[in-house]
Amino acid sequence: MRTRVTFVLCSAVCFATGVGSASAEKPESSSQTAWTRVGSLGTTPTRVTDAFPLSDQQNKGHWVKYDPMSDDFEGKELDTDKWTPRMEWWRGRQPALFREQNVTVGEGRLHLVMRKESLPEEFAKSGYHDYSSAAVHTKDRTCYGYFEVKARPMNSAGSSSFWFQQDADPRWATEIDVFEIGGNAPGFEKKYNMNLHVFRTPTEKRHWSVGGCWIAPWRLADDYHVYGLEWNQDEIRYYVDGVVVRIAKNTHWHQPLYLIFDSETMPQWFGMPRDSDLPSTFSVEYVRAWKSRDGAL
Repeated sequence: MRTRVTFVLCSAVCFATGVGSASAEKPESSSQTAWTRVGSLGTTPTRVTDAFPLSDQQNKGHWVKYDPMSDDFEGKELDTDKWTPRMEWWRGRQPALFREQNVTVGEGRLHLVMRKESLPEEFAKSGYHDYSSAAVHTKDRTCYGYFEVKARPMNSAGSSSFWFQQDADPRWATEIDVFEIGGNAPGFEKKYNMNLHVFRTPTEKRHWSVGGCWIAPWRLADDYHVYGLEWNQDEIRYYVDGVVVRIAKNTHWHQPLYLIFDSETMPQWFGMPRDSDLPSTFSVEYVRAWKSRDGAL
């Protein structure tokens, strides 16, 4: 499942084991620091070429395209050489069940749909009922690089999410949430939610997270925007329309992970979607990935 690339070999650095102790909220022994933008993006960069990230059009980072996690969704169906239209390890957040028929490709975009519908009775005992949603993940796992998507969140209280998870090494369980957006959830319409999670390390099983939220000057579900993640050995940087909105120190996220898009019901956070807002669709126009040619990442 792991792809070896000569210009960005994620070998020993991807499995670093120097882990400090963690409290319920953050690692007590680390000097974890993070910055999150307040206010507008200011002047955004102009796209000159699709060959490089929007934030680095002059390619100062020496980026080279990483094809296993890049897709312009130009076909008529999902490329199953690159994508799995479900999650093998999870059926979704109750009450919405991930269903493969809610994943489609058309008009040059990937579409993940949430619906109000009856579900097979076999799932009721596990808490799934009345709602279905969707998920896809790459067949490749990797760590470090630049990952950029152009997307429009669904216009409901269902989540629209872009994230990384599920290392092959059972000693580790980490997650990077590039965004979790409740596009029409009351009070969340402009909130760009970002997070870093640690669930398990080789020395400890305890969940903690380091999150942040940038408040956009627009409703996020109103249009397509470009969202990016720069992930390297030292820092994790989040971008919106080519402008950095958050920087966090990378203390634990050194494992190869799947790239994931999904929609979920989040009753305890966004609240349940209104029936009148369903079905709703999270659409991704492209995902592009790069690695650093010089191996600095």
